[in-house]
Amino acid sequence: MKKEKTYELVLTALFTAIIVIMAFTPLGYIPLVVINATIIHIPVILGALFLGPKKGAFLGFVFGLTSFINNTFKAATASAFVFSPVLAYNVAGVSGIFKSLYICFVPRILVGVVPYFIYLLIRSIVKGENKAGKVFVDLIASVILFVSVRAFLIRLFPEALSVMVCTVIGLAVGAALMAGLTVGGMKKVSASIALSYAGLAGAFTNTLFVMSGIFILYKDAYAQAMGVAGEAVLDVIMGVVAFNGVVESVVAAIIVTGVGLALSRVKPLYANIAAGKEK
Repeated sequence: MKKEKTYELVLTALFTAIIVIMAFTPLGYIPLVVINATIIHIPVILGALFLGPKKGAFLGFVFGLTSFINNTFKAATASAFVFSPVLAYNVAGVSGIFKSLYICFVPRILVGVVPYFIYLLIRSIVKGENKAGKVFVDLIASVILFVSVRAFLIRLFPEALSVMVCTVIGLAVGAALMAGLTVGGMKKVSASIALSYAGLAGAFTNTLFVMSGIFILYKDAYAQAMGVAGEAVLDVIMGVVAFNGVVESVVAAIIVTGVGLALSRVKPLYANIAAGKEK
């Protein structure tokens, strides 16, 4: 028991160090030609899966803290105030402090909680006898990949490829994934599928809660900072969610699955233990 607690403490410290290094160096981003995909949330997601939601929430807090520090002392963008209570005070007064505290910390803390429960949910569906549930899970993954590939191609080849061609390619990739997941389900790779969904859910939780928070709490101030009309803010935010959010979620799903499977050979997932599935 003491050895297990020591191991978890070491793993928590390791994930914390990785988050800090990623946050303050270019290692927290993967260049994908048309986007620098953020991957700082990946250690938080893995922490939730291997250490449980409480330690995952702590790692999410660390993620939020690094964001607060970066945006307060570097302020690389005009919209940095949405993540910095210090800068927000000059924009929205005292209320801005609480607004930015929410945007900076709450979504990141949820990144360390949501993937844990998504993993348990998907694992139970895939390993169970609910065939309709399995098909639904596979369909969601295929649709997400279709949207991601389509959006990525449209952004990468705006002149070379028509929207129709990008759509057809996206459909083909999505269909291939659907077929692969169907076969994979027969081969009982439920852990891989559950890890993928945990990665998707964690990354998208960050994007969705951050951008919705900005729209609800900082619509006019954000519009001014971005240099767009107030009524155009929703389009800007939806563009970030539909493109950056989806692409980063797919990247997170791939990395979390690969790293998660590798780590699980050394340490069982906390989610498996909690569900009474430790081997």
